[in-house]
Amino acid sequence: MKSFDVIVIGTGPSGASAAFKLAEGGLSVALIEKEKLPRYKTCGGGLVFRGRKMLPFDLQSVVDTEFHNIDLYFKGQTTSLKSPKDFPVISMVMRDKFDELIVNHAKKLGVTLFEEHSLVNLKFEDTIKVITDKNELDAKFVIAADGALSKTAKLAGWSEDTRYLIPALEYEVEVKPEVFERLKTEARFDVDFIPKGYAWSFPKKNHLSLGVASFKRSKLNLKKIYNDYLEFLEIKAEDIIIEHAHGFQIPVSSRKDGFVKNNVFLIGDAAGFADPITAEGISNAIYSGNLAAEAIVESKLDGTLAEKLYLEKLNEKLLPELKTSALLAKFFYNQEKIRNLFFKKYGQRFSDYMTDIFTGDKSYPQDIMKKIRAKMKEMIFK
Repeated sequence: MKSFDVIVIGTGPSGASAAFKLAEGGLSVALIEKEKLPRYKTCGGGLVFRGRKMLPFDLQSVVDTEFHNIDLYFKGQTTSLKSPKDFPVISMVMRDKFDELIVNHAKKLGVTLFEEHSLVNLKFEDTIKVITDKNELDAKFVIAADGALSKTAKLAGWSEDTRYLIPALEYEVEVKPEVFERLKTEARFDVDFIPKGYAWSFPKKNHLSLGVASFKRSKLNLKKIYNDYLEFLEIKAEDIIIEHAHGFQIPVSSRKDGFVKNNVFLIGDAAGFADPITAEGISNAIYSGNLAAEAIVESKLDGTLAEKLYLEKLNEKLLPELKTSALLAKFFYNQEKIRNLFFKKYGQRFSDYMTDIFTGDKSYPQDIMKKIRAKMKEMIFK
């Protein structure tokens, strides 16, 4: 049986970045992936700048396109809110290449990759035995980075899912050159195109990533709404050369029953760390992976101390931000008329602030709803 200090399950941005950080800290690390890399991963592929700058190596080789602003449209409006920067606010990546790049950097630091190994079971003894369909490994710590449907979390004792998961449908669409030329200049969100949600158009190198996501979990015909979005973007059936559909769920609230059990640490979507208002998950996946790795390294493999450090690190910034973002999301998606009234006067200011959050220059203010209520009163009683 091969033994490691830490076994990371899942090679997405959270797992790969955690493995890199752990190896950088001098620990022996195994990285388990059920498929063979590179592998397709359902994701819009929008890497915001705050996530990009968390990685200590160049990503340019896997960036398809870059945009210096995000265009935010509201239903019924023909002009967008935008806050241009002199650097890429959002970079478009295909997750197969992006994830593999981080994994390759981790491997250079000594991380052992086990591809095409599916997790079967965890056994908790003096150490944690990780049983896959091909072998058995042993470690002091396990990091669950296997996404929204995390099997690791279930095996480790998170039997009830306390996260809030929302439905999304994403298509990778190759269109005729003249259509692509028309749409390739904007990374856009169309708010309210779907009830309590948005549609998006993310141009990649030679195709579009198009999708719809809703914070309303009641039954919605996502396929019909997606087709309506195609019509809205003036993409006709004859314009489509290739179209691949992928349905998935995004956890937009964190778990309420903890992030560590028996030296198993949850990160990324397994923990529920996607941004509640935008559903953007890559940057917090990388960030939480780094935090878990730092906690384990700093603890010198002391399980009790590592758990304490991880929770302290989460509570320092990430969890308060998610709480604030969740409050903002309720206002944004559930109070459409009031929100639109507010945005008539303060929309550009909101766009500027959100862009600064995407770039990592600002964080969600904890008193954001207090500020919004004050502005609303000012508007009403002025």
